[in-house]
Amino acid sequence: MSDRAALLKGIRVWLVFFVVCLVLSGATAFPLVHELRWAEDLLRSLSVQEHLPALMEWIERVREGLDTADAEYPFLLYGTDWLAFAHLVIAVAFYGPYRDPVRNIWVVEFGMIACAGIVPLALVCGPIRGIPVWWSVIDIAFGVFGVIPLYVVRRKIKRLEALRALPPHTAAAVTV
Repeated sequence: MSDRAALLKGIRVWLVFFVVCLVLSGATAFPLVHELRWAEDLLRSLSVQEHLPALMEWIERVREGLDTADAEYPFLLYGTDWLAFAHLVIAVAFYGPYRDPVRNIWVVEFGMIACAGIVPLALVCGPIRGIPVWWSVIDIAFGVFGVIPLYVVRRKIKRLEALRALPPHTAAAVTV
């Protein structure tokens, strides 16, 4: 396999991984009420309340809030539908770098900026909305872990770009 083909394959594998994670993250925002009930039941069956009482109290509080919103103000949950939709739309944007990584590197860089933006959002909006600090750290982790595959992809795209700039007979000299 040529260096170019190997780089392109690596880029595509990382992009598919990132897109799958993004889609799963978004898709879980649609059935939020049911998921939280399921999660609470699971945590209770595992006796999490004995080992992590703050986590259990938070899950119960969020579930109660979602149950109330679902029963009395279901239109509020429309916001999580839009959150889910946004994840799916952003995932579609990554088809550009999948198809032509060098030309569409900006999508990867946009994703990296979005991952970085999670940090100030969680640090500013979390306290305003009464989110526990430890939960904000979990939210921040999505940005930190999300940027890792995008960073790898960006580096590979830059190497692919360098290979494209070289004449074909010298491309093998560039390390992958």
